[in-house]
This record gives sequence, C-alpha cells and structure tokens, in this order.
Amino acid sequence: MKRHLFVRSFLPLAAAVSFGLTGCSKDSGDKIKIGEFASLTGKEATFGTSSHEGTLLAVEEINAAGGVLGKKLELITEDDQSKAGEPANAVNKLVSKDNVVAVLGEVASSRSLEAAPICQQNKVPMISPASTNPDVTKTGNYIFRVCFIDPFQGTVMANFAANTLKAKKVAVLTDVKSDYSKGLAKFFKEQFVKTGGEIVSQLDFNAGDKDFKGQLTTIKGAGPDAVFVPGYYTEVALIAIQAKQLGLNVPLMGGDGWESSTLVEIGKEAVEGHYFSSHYTSTDSSPKVQGFVEAYKKKFGGKVPDTMAALGYDSAKVLADAITRAGSTDGEKVRDALAAVKDYDAVTGKITMNENRDAVKSAVILQVKDGQFKFLQNVSP
Repeated sequence: MKRHLFVRSFLPLAAAVSFGLTGCSKDSGDKIKIGEFASLTGKEATFGTSSHEGTLLAVEEINAAGGVLGKKLELITEDDQSKAGEPANAVNKLVSKDNVVAVLGEVASSRSLEAAPICQQNKVPMISPASTNPDVTKTGNYIFRVCFIDPFQGTVMANFAANTLKAKKVAVLTDVKSDYSKGLAKFFKEQFVKTGGEIVSQLDFNAGDKDFKGQLTTIKGAGPDAVFVPGYYTEVALIAIQAKQLGLNVPLMGGDGWESSTLVEIGKEAVEGHYFSSHYTSTDSSPKVQGFVEAYKKKFGGKVPDTMAALGYDSAKVLADAITRAGSTDGEKVRDALAAVKDYDAVTGKITMNENRDAVKSAVILQVKDGQFKFLQNVSP
C-alpha cells in the first residue's frame, strides 16, 4: 500500500524504528503514540489534508504545553488514498505494528465504517473527526466522534428548505456508493415530508461520475423548488455546473461534504448562492475560534482553516483531554474517559458525548457567496 507516513517522534530515528519492530509498550519512554488515517491523496484529498493539518496543529500545541501525563504525543499518520480497502490496511498497521494507544479518523463515513471494527476488536479507542453516518459509532463502545450525526444534519437542512427557502417540492440526488450520502438523504427526506413537503424526484449517481445531465433533466421536469444533493464537493461542483447549463435555476442544498475550496475552484459561479450545513465557521468571533484560526494561518502559510481542519483539531484535543482525565493510556480507561466528555469547549462548539458516543452540538448553515462560505444561521441540537 502506498503510504504517506508522518511521524512526529521525539526519539532518534533509529530508536523509533526499533520500537516499531519490537512491538514495544504503547506507552514507552517519553512519548505516547497516536494513530491517524486520512485521505491525503485521491479524490477527497482536501478533506484528509485539512483534517490532518488540524490534528497536527493540535498535537504540536499539546506537546508545546508539556504533553500528556508528562509525555509528548507522537502522531503516526497513514494515507488511505480515498480508496476502499486502504483504511483497513492503514489501521491494521497502526494498531498491530505501531501499537498506537488510540486512532483518529476518518472524515468519510464509508472509510470509518471499514476501520472501526478493527479498533473495536483490538479495544483501541477511535475518534472520527467528521463521519456523520449514525452506523459509525454503532460498531462498538470504543468508537466515538466529535461531529454531529446525519439525523440531526438532515433535519436541519429539511427545516431550512421548508422554513427559510419556503420550498414545497424538493428533488433529491444521492451518491449510492456513499454511506454518508445515502444516510443524509434518508433523514432529509423523512423530515421534509414531516414538514408537509413533497419529494418530487429521487435519483442516484455514483461517486466518480462526470455526467449528470440525464438525472438533472428528469429533475427539472419534476418542477422542484430546490434540490438536495448530499454528496462530496467534486461531484457537487459538476452537478451545479450542469444544472446551470440546463436552466435548472433553483437552490441546491447539501451537507458538510460540500465544504472544500475545491467546490468553488471547480464550480465557480455555478455554485454561487447555494446552501449547505456544516460544523463551524471561521468567521465566528469567539476567542476560541479566532485563536485557532490565527494559529492555523500562522502554521500553514495564511490558509484559513475549514471545517475539516477544525474537527481534526478538536478530535486530537478531546483525545488528549480524555487521556489526561483517565490518568492512563490503557484502552478501557481512555474509552471510559471519552464516554464521559461533557461540555468540552472545542473550536466547533461545546461537545458532550451521548450514550451512543456521538457528539451533541450545534450546526451552522452556510451559503456560497462571492466565492466564500458565508455564515447564515446557527442551529442548536
């Protein structure tokens, strides 16, 4: 498997290799090993890169402040290349060879669902930064997330369509290869119908498709007031372009899978004015958010952190807090500390873990305006 391995070691390289080969204790010397798997290459690489950068910043801040339990964190990152099959390879390596005490990842629900059983079986706590499909944490009691889940996100956007856009009829275009897309579509449809709305068209596409004109022509013929597209940014940008070309001039809506600068780079004016739900906004004036934004910009050449960067940062901070409260790197003790997270003051809002190990927290609704993601509304759980 092609891997991008980022090791933040505080030992000489030879010593670090020796630890990896001899199956050392998970908590040895002056370091605590933390694993991360992310889509650093492939079609969703901007998600993985952002999440990794946020995680890296958090680890560096934690270490600069003295580390955890008197030890420095060592982040070992594996690239799953945005491909099915690779998350399992990456996490098996992190758990069995690197002996990490916990795993951070993934953004995409399908990839988290692939890796989670490995962590559960080995009793290694796993925290997903951004996988919103409800099934992720149902894998078992060692699996957590710091993001809200799709029943909430779908409800938020259904209510937005009905109450803010005043839409009576909506079409839904779903990526059938994505657990995230299928789940979010399901919860949106259920809530929109509850508001008295009508789903006038339900069509599918496959991740990686380039031509959506057949589906969009059918959707246009159904006369919707809006179209819900719970997909990832690359396909969404192409869908917006082709909708505009076909004269389908109604609002497009989606979820947090939209949030990438690539959406605007590909879609340009075609994505202007459309809406999506997300987890935070960098324009939030709170000291917590602005402190994170400034630190991230300083480290990464002035780049403004997106939602995935913020969630990656929060996942590492929540893990470090849990290890500190556990007073140990023992998997069961860290798991119990994670389950007890309550009102943790994170960049993406206060986090409380519910009985399903899902973060209960607010959502924001953003609009693409002048090539930027502009804050519209905050929605409490």
